Amino acid sequence: MLIFVSGLIDFTNLRPILEKSIAPVLRVAYSQTLYFPFGEVIVFAMIFPYTKNVKKTALIVFSAVTLNGINLMITMIVNIGVLGVTLTSRSAFPLLSTVQSIQFAGFLERLDVFFIVALITGGFFKIGLFFYATVLDLSHVFKLKNPSPLVFPIGLVVLFYSLSLAQNYFEHVYEGLKTIPFTLHLPFQIVIPALLLVIVFLRNRKKIQSVTVKNTAENS
Repeated sequence: MLIFVSGLIDFTNLRPILEKSIAPVLRVAYSQTLYFPFGEVIVFAMIFPYTKNVKKTALIVFSAVTLNGINLMITMIVNIGVLGVTLTSRSAFPLLSTVQSIQFAGFLERLDVFFIVALITGGFFKIGLFFYATVLDLSHVFKLKNPSPLVFPIGLVVLFYSLSLAQNYFEHVYEGLKTIPFTLHLPFQIVIPALLLVIVFLRNRKKIQSVTVKNTAENS
């Protein structure tokens, strides 16, 4: 709201819309956005079995993903409207640069601290959720009733791996765009879930057929 009130948005920066057709938009959507951030909702698959109302959970998840997509769209429109295409594409954190440019009523400015707080808070909950899903998943793999003993060793692995993965932010972004989608995102978000879905479908089908044959034999 402060960005709109400050009169920082220049909607001419959004033109020409779809200058090179919709093909580049779809290419980025299927090569990047599909995996991050939307593909990461697969981590909630570890939590869904513990919910009481599956239909209500599915509705909440669908609503959250939809609202998140709308929020990202509005944020990108605001960033381009304030900074322009060139500066938005070059900035490591476009929204931070946008927030830093807010000046309202001659005294309300330098609000970038709120962006940093929101970024750290969101990152904390995201990492915590991923860590929880990892511990829960490995406890199922090793058939442990109490997953607590896995917390410390997995925490050490995450700590040292995060330090060795990238030396700086730009290397981290390069890894995230060029390497991670093929080594982690594609198998864990699409390939493995699809295989598990096929296995569950075949098992359920086999179970239904066996029950049908049994009932037929009993009736005869």
